[in-house]
Amino acid sequence: MDGVLQQQPKTARARKNDYQVGWICALPLEAAAATALLDEEHPPLDQDPRDTNAYTLGRIGRHNVVIGCLPLGTVGESPATAVAKDMLRSFPNMKTGLMVGIGGGAPGPPNDDPEEDIRLGDIAVSKPGPGHGGVVQYDYGKTLSEGNFMNVGYLNRPPNVLLSALTKLVSRHELEGSTVPRHLDEMRTRYPRRTQDWQYQGAENDHLYVENFPHVDISRSCKDLHCPDDNGRLVARKPRATEDPVIHCGLIASGNQVMRDSVTREKLRKKHGVLCFEMEAAGLNNNFPCLVIRGICDYSDSHKSKRWQPYAAAVSAAFAKELLQIIPVSQLDRAERVEFITGKSQSS
Repeated sequence: MDGVLQQQPKTARARKNDYQVGWICALPLEAAAATALLDEEHPPLDQDPRDTNAYTLGRIGRHNVVIGCLPLGTVGESPATAVAKDMLRSFPNMKTGLMVGIGGGAPGPPNDDPEEDIRLGDIAVSKPGPGHGGVVQYDYGKTLSEGNFMNVGYLNRPPNVLLSALTKLVSRHELEGSTVPRHLDEMRTRYPRRTQDWQYQGAENDHLYVENFPHVDISRSCKDLHCPDDNGRLVARKPRATEDPVIHCGLIASGNQVMRDSVTREKLRKKHGVLCFEMEAAGLNNNFPCLVIRGICDYSDSHKSKRWQPYAAAVSAAFAKELLQIIPVSQLDRAERVEFITGKSQSS
């Protein structure tokens, strides 16, 4: 029987100050993927009396990691802020954070360059650019007509230790490719009952519809309504040479509601260069410095399906592990400690 206790034996108890990486998820399926990638799981530790989070503790490479998940049934930036706040109470030596999970893609026109062509199962990573820190809060201001927004709030940039690691990883991918496929194989070997969920779901199940083709009945699936059978409504894209996920680094949009409108998606993609939409990062980036990593599970339109969610969660977690594995533990030892929920830092 597969399971965490069988595959990842618990080791000697670590101290609270030994944990320097906070890994935050929004959904149980995201936390499951993160847990499946631990090199070892650690016993639980006593928490601050005010901390109501449930954690999984463990090690990835040489880094001790705290995995925290939003309470079941809660979404958005406020619950994410609360999870980060309590995590810092119980683990005061936290140096950096990761926000890892699923998101909705914002694909551009078909492109022969895979890095310019977002598909389901790809990975979006927040990267600072001119005038932004990698995450934009797209519902920060008053909503106007036709999907426009009066104000768009740009949030703080990720910690330099993560950005430096991201630079190194992108360079390594140019020479050697990504280890994400290998990590996915390890996950499926360790938990064979999740093999079907954690494998690529097939190009035949990756449907990108034209912008002006909304889903007519949210109570019925695309399959029931024969949406994929309307070839005139599908965007024609060339098959890829590989099923391996492509990593896209750039701007991620965060809001308190699920993006399910292709018209608004396109306006924000064209105006700001948004790669992906999600719901929690806006609650973290000004309080808990982190890199946002999202597996693409849909196209942020009304044709939503949960089919790709487990795989998208798995690829995002696998990329997060790949990133952590190239960060020397000495860098985090020297890094500044995240100060309690103020967005500032103090020397460790």
